[in-house]
Amino acid sequence: MHKLGLIGGIGWTSTARYYEIINKAVHRALGGQHSAPLLIESLNFASVAGCATEEEWDRAAGQLIDSARRLETAGAGALLICANSMHRVYDRVQGAVGIPIFHIAERVGKKMQEDGVEKAALIGTRNVMTEKFYRQRLVAHGVSLLPADMELAERIDRIVYDELTVGKISRESERYMKSELTDIAKQDVQAVVLACTELELIVDVKANVLPIYDCTSIHAKAGVDFILG
Repeated sequence: MHKLGLIGGIGWTSTARYYEIINKAVHRALGGQHSAPLLIESLNFASVAGCATEEEWDRAAGQLIDSARRLETAGAGALLICANSMHRVYDRVQGAVGIPIFHIAERVGKKMQEDGVEKAALIGTRNVMTEKFYRQRLVAHGVSLLPADMELAERIDRIVYDELTVGKISRESERYMKSELTDIAKQDVQAVVLACTELELIVDVKANVLPIYDCTSIHAKAGVDFILG
């Protein structure tokens, strides 16, 4: 098996989910006492959360680059950044190391293209829903996206940063997301892209009218494929 590096702690709840998905998949594939060979660099989320200015994004990029280099030096053959929003600085981090970093939106876009999905709604934090760094990767795979719903984006920001990243699961937030997904299903789309690694904690991805592309699971599977070679 090949050794995979995870840049996590952004936030820790979703990093734990990556760890669970990857290890369960490796065990299913190999059986016995097999588990995944992983290196995990867990960052202090407070130092990179809620970036709004270019100066703040520069600092976040610097921290991810340092993390990626440490993981490469420690023997990781490939990396995952365990957060959708931090892929805003993906190109800078990838350019700083000599091993591949699997881009979450690339993996999701490829899966949607394989499934023939052409129209979708993108759901995530504000920067993921509104900025081009994520949307363009999906569009490049032939996926047309609904315009960003700013009210929804702001509410998801509050849910993610005030609740999910600190391990708080709110029934009110669960009901809100279920209602929003029901409304989205009434629009001219074939699927929903759940582009926030924490939202899976309050959204049942298997119990909705529309197919939901859970970016956490798809991204983690890319890591599993690398580990198993």
